[in-house]
Amino acid sequence: MFVVETPNQNPKDLEVILLKYSRFFDEIRKRILVTVSIFILGTIFGFIYVEQILKFLINIFSLNGINIVFTSPFQFINLSITSGFTTGIILAFPVIVWQFISFLKPALKRKEYKILVGFLPGSILLFIIGFGFGMLIMKWQVDIFLSQTMSLGIGNMLDISRLLSVSIITSALMGVAFETPILLLVLLKIGIIKHPRLSKARPWVYLGSFIFAVLLPPDSILADILLTLPLVLLFEVTLLIDKISTRKKDRTVVAEGV
Repeated sequence: MFVVETPNQNPKDLEVILLKYSRFFDEIRKRILVTVSIFILGTIFGFIYVEQILKFLINIFSLNGINIVFTSPFQFINLSITSGFTTGIILAFPVIVWQFISFLKPALKRKEYKILVGFLPGSILLFIIGFGFGMLIMKWQVDIFLSQTMSLGIGNMLDISRLLSVSIITSALMGVAFETPILLLVLLKIGIIKHPRLSKARPWVYLGSFIFAVLLPPDSILADILLTLPLVLLFEVTLLIDKISTRKKDRTVVAEGV
């Protein structure tokens, strides 16, 4: 029978370690509380103003000529909860990004920190574009549904709760997916990922993008392809931007050396 002896931990050493890292835990706790508070306020806002949000979305989809129905008395409540959570995520997203950057600041070099801060406006813009693109795809599908039913003379009835829930979730997830270029550029600039290795992963990125699109709520293969294309394009643009910036950096180094 073997007995593994572990060295006795000095209580004073343990106390020193706890004191050393306690301020980091306190800072994490404060940042989480701030982020959660913003999320809760956004959720409450989206829940309270759900009627205005729904009317706005209905106007975007131009649902004239479609019989809009609720198929259950509980659907409005579910839709209100979805609206609230999505609004909370949208409002909390910039806060999450900023809290993450601020927390990493002490561990980063000044140049690395500037890179992260410089990407912040772009990340917000990409989220908005991704959200809008997801909404555009959903509107396109509704337009096809409406035009086909009218041309064939078929009556239509649309579950507004399912439509808006699917649209909100799809748009929000596309907004998050559009953040991928920012994440990749940061990792490339810091040096965690190298350009050649990322370039070789192209087939897996394409496959992952398609799987992500398939897992989204819209159950249309054409919609899946359309949702995949911008993700693939963003990946290629990311590689191109990194390649161009690396060339400029190399030229600057050569010029300074001369």
